Amino acid sequence: MGAPNKDDIITDNPGRNQLVVSLAAASLTAGLLSAVQLAVEQPRLLLLDRFYSGAGWAEVLLLTLYSGFLAKKFCDPQQARIWRPRIWRIFSVVFFAQLIIGLCGVDHFLMTGNLHLPIPAMIAAGPLYRGSGFFMPILFLSTIILVGPAWCSHLCYIGAWDDLAARARKRPQAPWRWQTAVRISLLLLVVAAAILLRMLGATPGLAASIAIAFGLGGVAVMLLLTRRVGVMVHCTIYCPIGLLANLLGKISLFRLRIGSKCNDCGICTRHCRYAALSKEDISRRRPAISCTLCGDCIASCKSAQIEYGLLRFSSATARAVFIVMIVSLHAVFLGVARL
Repeated sequence: MGAPNKDDIITDNPGRNQLVVSLAAASLTAGLLSAVQLAVEQPRLLLLDRFYSGAGWAEVLLLTLYSGFLAKKFCDPQQARIWRPRIWRIFSVVFFAQLIIGLCGVDHFLMTGNLHLPIPAMIAAGPLYRGSGFFMPILFLSTIILVGPAWCSHLCYIGAWDDLAARARKRPQAPWRWQTAVRISLLLLVVAAAILLRMLGATPGLAASIAIAFGLGGVAVMLLLTRRVGVMVHCTIYCPIGLLANLLGKISLFRLRIGSKCNDCGICTRHCRYAALSKEDISRRRPAISCTLCGDCIASCKSAQIEYGLLRFSSATARAVFIVMIVSLHAVFLGVARL
């Protein structure tokens, strides 16, 4: 797949390739976090700087080294399949731990003290109800432009737990034929509810209660459905942001490609928790819209016929660029994402 061309940054030397990818991820992480440290004075975004002035630079260094280490691990698809869920859960634990500690009275662990509910659906519904507060939608869209629907498999603070629930079953069941219709209906319902609450002048308390009920419904979906079927039902059906990520992900230049020499063995189907590789999808040589570029199928493919695509670059270069982008975003989110 993806013959090399003169623009490729990847060679036939694995050791050199790992070094290039690792240094690129570390450099991008350092640049982004340094910009944050220099541009934002109050409130300081990096946690260490909130406790000790200037200590934010130590955090920049630590996260830079961390991203370089992860990028090296991700260069091996087998290692990536192991490390992706680990670091995803680490991010979610750090995110919610800071929220809990902040709510217990340590204000340094909160961004501004103006809390919003940590429910993915509120990324879209919140601004529609309030008519303001577009930071999260802008951040979400920016991430989608950079790495497409990989937001859902690497960066979402809720998705990590749906992934963990799905792994309670060794092999995922086949996708339901009606899941696309349900996804669209739920997205329209959330959007309509937010607009209607705004038009009716619903109090913030009532709106928050409805949002919390929706969030608890998502937890029930993980515990009762995801664990039973082995497919991430919350992310692929219940969460409206998941559908938006899949649709808007077409803006991104990254794609998952299935090669023409695929032998239809179906092994990848047994490793896809997003119901994106049914027999029909493989026959079409194109994953379903629910694909989030998680990459688990790449490690499972014995014939190396599944890979990342990026314009006319080789699959190796496309993968390298994707790793640099997603690892850097993960490290930055780990450093600055809090409520």
